[in-house]
Amino acid sequence: MGITLILSVLLIITIFFVSKIPKLTIAKKVLIVLAVLLLFIGGITYIFITGFEGGRRPNLQEVELAQENSTENKSNSKKENNNHKTGSKDSLNEVMLEKDILFNGKLPRYFTVKEFEKTFGKADSTKLLAEEEPCTYIFDTESQTDNMNDHKYFYKDGSRFENFKEKVAVDEFRFSKNNFILFKGKKLSALTTVIELQKIFPNAVKNMGTMDVYGEGNLQVIQLREDENNVSDGHLNIFLKNGKLYFMHWWFPC
Repeated sequence: MGITLILSVLLIITIFFVSKIPKLTIAKKVLIVLAVLLLFIGGITYIFITGFEGGRRPNLQEVELAQENSTENKSNSKKENNNHKTGSKDSLNEVMLEKDILFNGKLPRYFTVKEFEKTFGKADSTKLLAEEEPCTYIFDTESQTDNMNDHKYFYKDGSRFENFKEKVAVDEFRFSKNNFILFKGKKLSALTTVIELQKIFPNAVKNMGTMDVYGEGNLQVIQLREDENNVSDGHLNIFLKNGKLYFMHWWFPC
């Protein structure tokens, strides 16, 4: 607008001075004014075409940078929308893989009857699964045998193990009588506090809740995922009593 105003003032001044020249005829004065007017119109047109009033036109580098910023903003917006829909991976409860666990520092989750007796001793008691009628089995027993006497629970120091013939697997593990696990080399036992667990499983402890456990009452519980990609429908329940590690149980829906 500043340049347009200046040109307008110059046009008016030119017309004024031309009109005051005594030797020029009216026809010549008109021609001079028309010529100046055409120059004025041309100048205004040039200003609008080149964008002079809006500032200089951006160079190629600035255009490319603006396009990159626009693309990045769209990408970030898309990521934010996806995180809003699915939840950030960093906010999910942590994972406890079977391969990262050693019970009493020796056995993985699956082992033999001989290994069970060597590490834990003889079972305190046994019970047929047919009596307990669990809705899920650790071992795929239906396709392996029709003899239900092959499917038992071993009970030892409050822990429960599923047994199929010579196979044994941990179902529920109690941190009693010096029982412990090594998780990625770190010892977790009945002396492990919720503060120590928070260092290993910050999200899970943050999302900690309570559960009414049969024969125990209300216990604090944290849930850990079984795999990174959430393929499993199950999870691990880690129970705490009086702020310390109490027992763990693999849960799977019926």
